[in-house]
Amino acid sequence: MAKSNFSSRARSADNRIQAWRSALGGKVTAITTQPEPRAIGTVARARQLQSGNFLFNGELVEAPHTSIWDIEQPSDAFTFALHGFEWLDDLAAAGDPAARSLAQDWLWQWIDRYGAARGPGWYPDLAGRRLIRWISHAPFVLKGRESRVSHKFFKSLGRQTNYLAHAWPDAAQGLPRVEALTGLLYAALSLEGAEGLLKGARRGLAKSCEALGEDGAVRSRNPEELLKLFTLLVWADHAQRDAGQPTDAAQQNAIALIAPTLRGLQLGDGALARFNGGGRGGEGQLDQALADSGNRSATRGKTMMGYTRLSAGRTTVIMDAAAPPEGDAGLRAHAGTLAFEMSAGRRPVIVNQGAGDAFGADWRHHARETHAHSTVEVAGASMARFVPMRVFGRPDTEALVDGPKQVALERAVDASGHWALASHDGYTASHGLFHERRLFMTPDGAELRGEDTLSAQSSRGQARFARMRESGVVTWCARFHLHPEVEASLDLGGDAVSLSLRSGEVWIFRQSGGDLALEPSTYLDQRRLNPRLTQQIVVSVAAMDYASRINWVVGRAGDRRHAVRDYETDQ
Repeated sequence: MAKSNFSSRARSADNRIQAWRSALGGKVTAITTQPEPRAIGTVARARQLQSGNFLFNGELVEAPHTSIWDIEQPSDAFTFALHGFEWLDDLAAAGDPAARSLAQDWLWQWIDRYGAARGPGWYPDLAGRRLIRWISHAPFVLKGRESRVSHKFFKSLGRQTNYLAHAWPDAAQGLPRVEALTGLLYAALSLEGAEGLLKGARRGLAKSCEALGEDGAVRSRNPEELLKLFTLLVWADHAQRDAGQPTDAAQQNAIALIAPTLRGLQLGDGALARFNGGGRGGEGQLDQALADSGNRSATRGKTMMGYTRLSAGRTTVIMDAAAPPEGDAGLRAHAGTLAFEMSAGRRPVIVNQGAGDAFGADWRHHARETHAHSTVEVAGASMARFVPMRVFGRPDTEALVDGPKQVALERAVDASGHWALASHDGYTASHGLFHERRLFMTPDGAELRGEDTLSAQSSRGQARFARMRESGVVTWCARFHLHPEVEASLDLGGDAVSLSLRSGEVWIFRQSGGDLALEPSTYLDQRRLNPRLTQQIVVSVAAMDYASRINWVVGRAGDRRHAVRDYETDQ
């Protein structure tokens, strides 16, 4: 760990040097090719900004009549969101003179305060994100500006481009590096005076694409990160084609690999399944990115970055069936192996609590623990640990360590339905127990059956379990977190749970082998200011022997031949 800290400090010093040297590079004088803005902003967020309500990374600062650079910034993540300039998408979406005036004021204030390589905005990924916005929205922000004022804009674009040309290798592999290179590519394609950087940007982007997994996977196994990376590759593809430049074969291949993986990670409501720090994705972002990619195939990925999918009728289940990433790839990873999310039609039913980044450090840590996932937890302990780790450009980070190492998956589809058998050793070192989860979905999707088994399979595991038993009963539980829009109630004298969906469907949860309870839970939606209250089904087992198991089923109630017409609108 000490070596990682030293490397982080060394790279941070090198980054400062690159920022200072950026003034020595070539100048840019004009935009020769104008790429189409592809980021989707919202007028509602623009009106919030205009009224002085600054909502970034789930944190709200109310400061009417105050510059965005003068407000009190509650966290590093909040600050980085400001310097990435994604809020420019919202003001451009409004597009009226008042929104333009505000965007111009804040952009030129940034140039005056931070343009000389000062402040927290000089990291490769942030600079790339910022360049994409400045170049895409240049007609919006330059309208009505005098040539003297516009000169400052182009001078700052040139300095940031020079910085990226040398600093992009410092960005972490994956999304940060692709973001930095896409910004550099935009500059090389669009700015007069930066044309000589195009070859290096294309080569770097191609190498980044080649570093992805065989199914287009990112090392973090974060579905939302994969969506953001895919979106950038699609933007870069369009920018090159619009400029009359061919897209590198490695980039085309990455887009073709990632598209089916993202389709496979999409639940019935059109959003991404939420695993390993990833959220749902922006409203409509996944469908828009897939449409823009030109990949029209309905094929879904087979391996899907270590996740597996069971889908029949109107029911979809996605389960995490691979080991969590560790080290610098696991800075947002969750201890949720064999957790799953389930949707019925467009209604989420069983979920994970989600990513807590938007709600502060305590929620970030809480959301990564095993109890925040729809999987099995042993004796109130998490299946992995989280330790502080300093990484270049990433404050307040904790890496996942000592997580499951052996994770296995078997799949089968036959006339009876869809099967999945998965297992992991995340509790073997601590409690001597091995977790196996078996899922079965009927061909019509009307029923999902499950079996969870905890067993001490080796003599060493049995000895470890026996020592744990000497301190008292070892209790484990299977948790099934429910979406906030699911109305849950104990039924049949406490032997079942009724789940009423807003579509009008009712599902029934039953189990055998454990004690059934309905307990409070939370749902972490990064589009909201606060966590949402919800419930979770908990099945508890007192493990007395070397093996114990529960069986459970979630089934649709009523006439299964009835075609549901989901007319209920979302709030």
